[in-house]
Amino acid sequence: MAPTPTSKMRRLARSKLDKSGEALRKSLPALRATPRGGWIAAIREALGMSQSDLAQRLGVVQSSVVKLEKSERSGTVRVQTLRRAADALDCELVVLMVPRTPLQETVDRQRLKVYGATIHRAAVHMELEDQAVSSDLRQHLLQQAEDEIPDSALWGDRV
Repeated sequence: MAPTPTSKMRRLARSKLDKSGEALRKSLPALRATPRGGWIAAIREALGMSQSDLAQRLGVVQSSVVKLEKSERSGTVRVQTLRRAADALDCELVVLMVPRTPLQETVDRQRLKVYGATIHRAAVHMELEDQAVSSDLRQHLLQQAEDEIPDSALWGDRV
């Protein structure tokens, strides 16, 4: 079975997302460095803005800003609410999902998992004999697996 236009489009989409993901993974340590009191409070304070000032800009009472900052710190704030706060602070809100590993690598690993008890047993047997699975063999097995298993069959209950 040859790759379908849909599977080629998915591979292209993964490739584009992987390029973005690579850059973002490098930035993750800086992105994770959340200020102690949360971003809203840190930016508000750096601007010299009081909770009452922010409340006025949001059209809410000051106690709502206290709750907002607390919910941000606890991780329970809604994205829509963060977006409103970001606008009131003249900031951009960026919500990111950064794949831990390249998407193609995740798909390849899952495809080999689905493809094979037989292949897995052969690879384990080779490892026990101190024989590494060459990158050429791995690529060949991945190509066979991709020919036989469409992306849509990788993640279902039967996996």
